[in-house]
Amino acid sequence: MNKVWLITGAGSGLGRAITEAAVAAGDVVVAATRRVGTLDDIVAAHPGQVEALRLDVTDAARIDEAVRDVVARHGRIDVLVNNAGRGHVGAFEETTDEELRSLFDVHVFGPAALVRAVLPYMRQRRSGAIVQMSSMGGRMSFAGFSAYSGTKFALEGMSEALAAEVGPLGIRTLVVEPGAFRTSLMANTTASGEELADYAATVGATRKMVAAGDEGTPGDPAKAAAVILAALDADRTPLHLPLGADGVEAVTCALDRVRAEIAPWTARARATAFDA
Repeated sequence: MNKVWLITGAGSGLGRAITEAAVAAGDVVVAATRRVGTLDDIVAAHPGQVEALRLDVTDAARIDEAVRDVVARHGRIDVLVNNAGRGHVGAFEETTDEELRSLFDVHVFGPAALVRAVLPYMRQRRSGAIVQMSSMGGRMSFAGFSAYSGTKFALEGMSEALAAEVGPLGIRTLVVEPGAFRTSLMANTTASGEELADYAATVGATRKMVAAGDEGTPGDPAKAAAVILAALDADRTPLHLPLGADGVEAVTCALDRVRAEIAPWTARARATAFDA
């Protein structure tokens, strides 16, 4: 039976690529975005198979209504893809509370609300999949991306617990950790206004990278989407899926680095119990 997908941030980048891949597989896609006009071509090309839904994931009051409407029209949601997102660059000290909270609304609270909204229907059917679009920045970070990585680390931590909770109910969880793909992420990246001179050598390099944009980055969104669909169809869907050579390298190196940092402190760290 063909699947019904609900994909946020479907108007461009990886969200658009996943939409196109799902359509090519014969599935039905409810493609959610704040600017539904970006989907006019694919909706026209696939009438009855692609439906554009105007949705801002930071509008919590709208999420439950939107999910109910999708289920009423299509009977179910088989796959939720939490893809909507944007970037932010700035030193930890330069980033304001307002900037940080705004990013958490997009990357954490919005996806959490969508997961809560779809789970009752998935639990009832004892099937479904939740795809959380994280980043290699959800497993490691670097100067200038503290806010962005903070949201992605939070999403990944919540998703690991989610997987343990819903896995026994027949619901799969897939956390995708892309490296640099040719999307609109850099163009959709805000920046902290204050630029402190002491961070010019560290955060300054990241600001320049963001300003250069995504053009020329190695990752092909269509190939990423194909791997995501394959992972969902696999007998054992991985919980973590880094994508791109840079994504795989960044995630595996981060894991190795943590292990190496712990190693010389292991004996002292273990010996912290009360004396017998």
